[in-house]
Amino acid sequence: MSSAAGDEASTDAEDSQLGVRARSRARIEASIRKAAEEVFAEMGFEGASTSLIAKRAGLPKANLHYYFKTKNDLYQFVLRDIIELWLNTAQEIQPDSDPATALAHYIGQKIDLARDRPIASRVFANEVLHGAPRFDRFMRQDLKDWVERKSAIIEEWIGQGKIDRIDPKHLFFMIWSTTQTYADFATQIAAVLGRRELIENDYQLAASQITRIILKGCGLKAPEA
Repeated sequence: MSSAAGDEASTDAEDSQLGVRARSRARIEASIRKAAEEVFAEMGFEGASTSLIAKRAGLPKANLHYYFKTKNDLYQFVLRDIIELWLNTAQEIQPDSDPATALAHYIGQKIDLARDRPIASRVFANEVLHGAPRFDRFMRQDLKDWVERKSAIIEEWIGQGKIDRIDPKHLFFMIWSTTQTYADFATQIAAVLGRRELIENDYQLAASQITRIILKGCGLKAPEA
């Protein structure tokens, strides 16, 4: 084997090993995140312990602290993870987007996250209910900046006559409250509907009805499913 061929084979092997390690790390972090969401949702920040989170994740405590040095680091990771997912659902809200399609997509994606990641949503809700002592800076800076940018796009739509004059910020507040309630208060909703837990059809109906009502209030017609 030539030197060049040997170097190439060595590089491929190293790349493959790096890929294996990255996938292993991602799996472990996902396991820790899931366990942390459950424990923080059940016990709050003060009541939670990294020992219990490690146990739920099936890891030695030392391994957990290899990835997250402190309980606060892990808590911040959980909060930022769900926030980033929520914010990324609004990618279609762009100046040249069709308002009805973009807002319907946003609402639908938020309902999907209420179904798929309800426990993370409850961790966030609990933090806010306690005055957001560990997440206040993020909300007053990063989240505020995000809302300002997306609101400016909606203001453009209003100026172009594509959407009725509404307050963009309060539009976001309404969408957040109506979608996240299907995560934070799923037990209450299920009880009223006579179920032990919500089913897929409940989320689909919620997405459809919230979309129709919100868009109608903006002077828009909901796009065909």
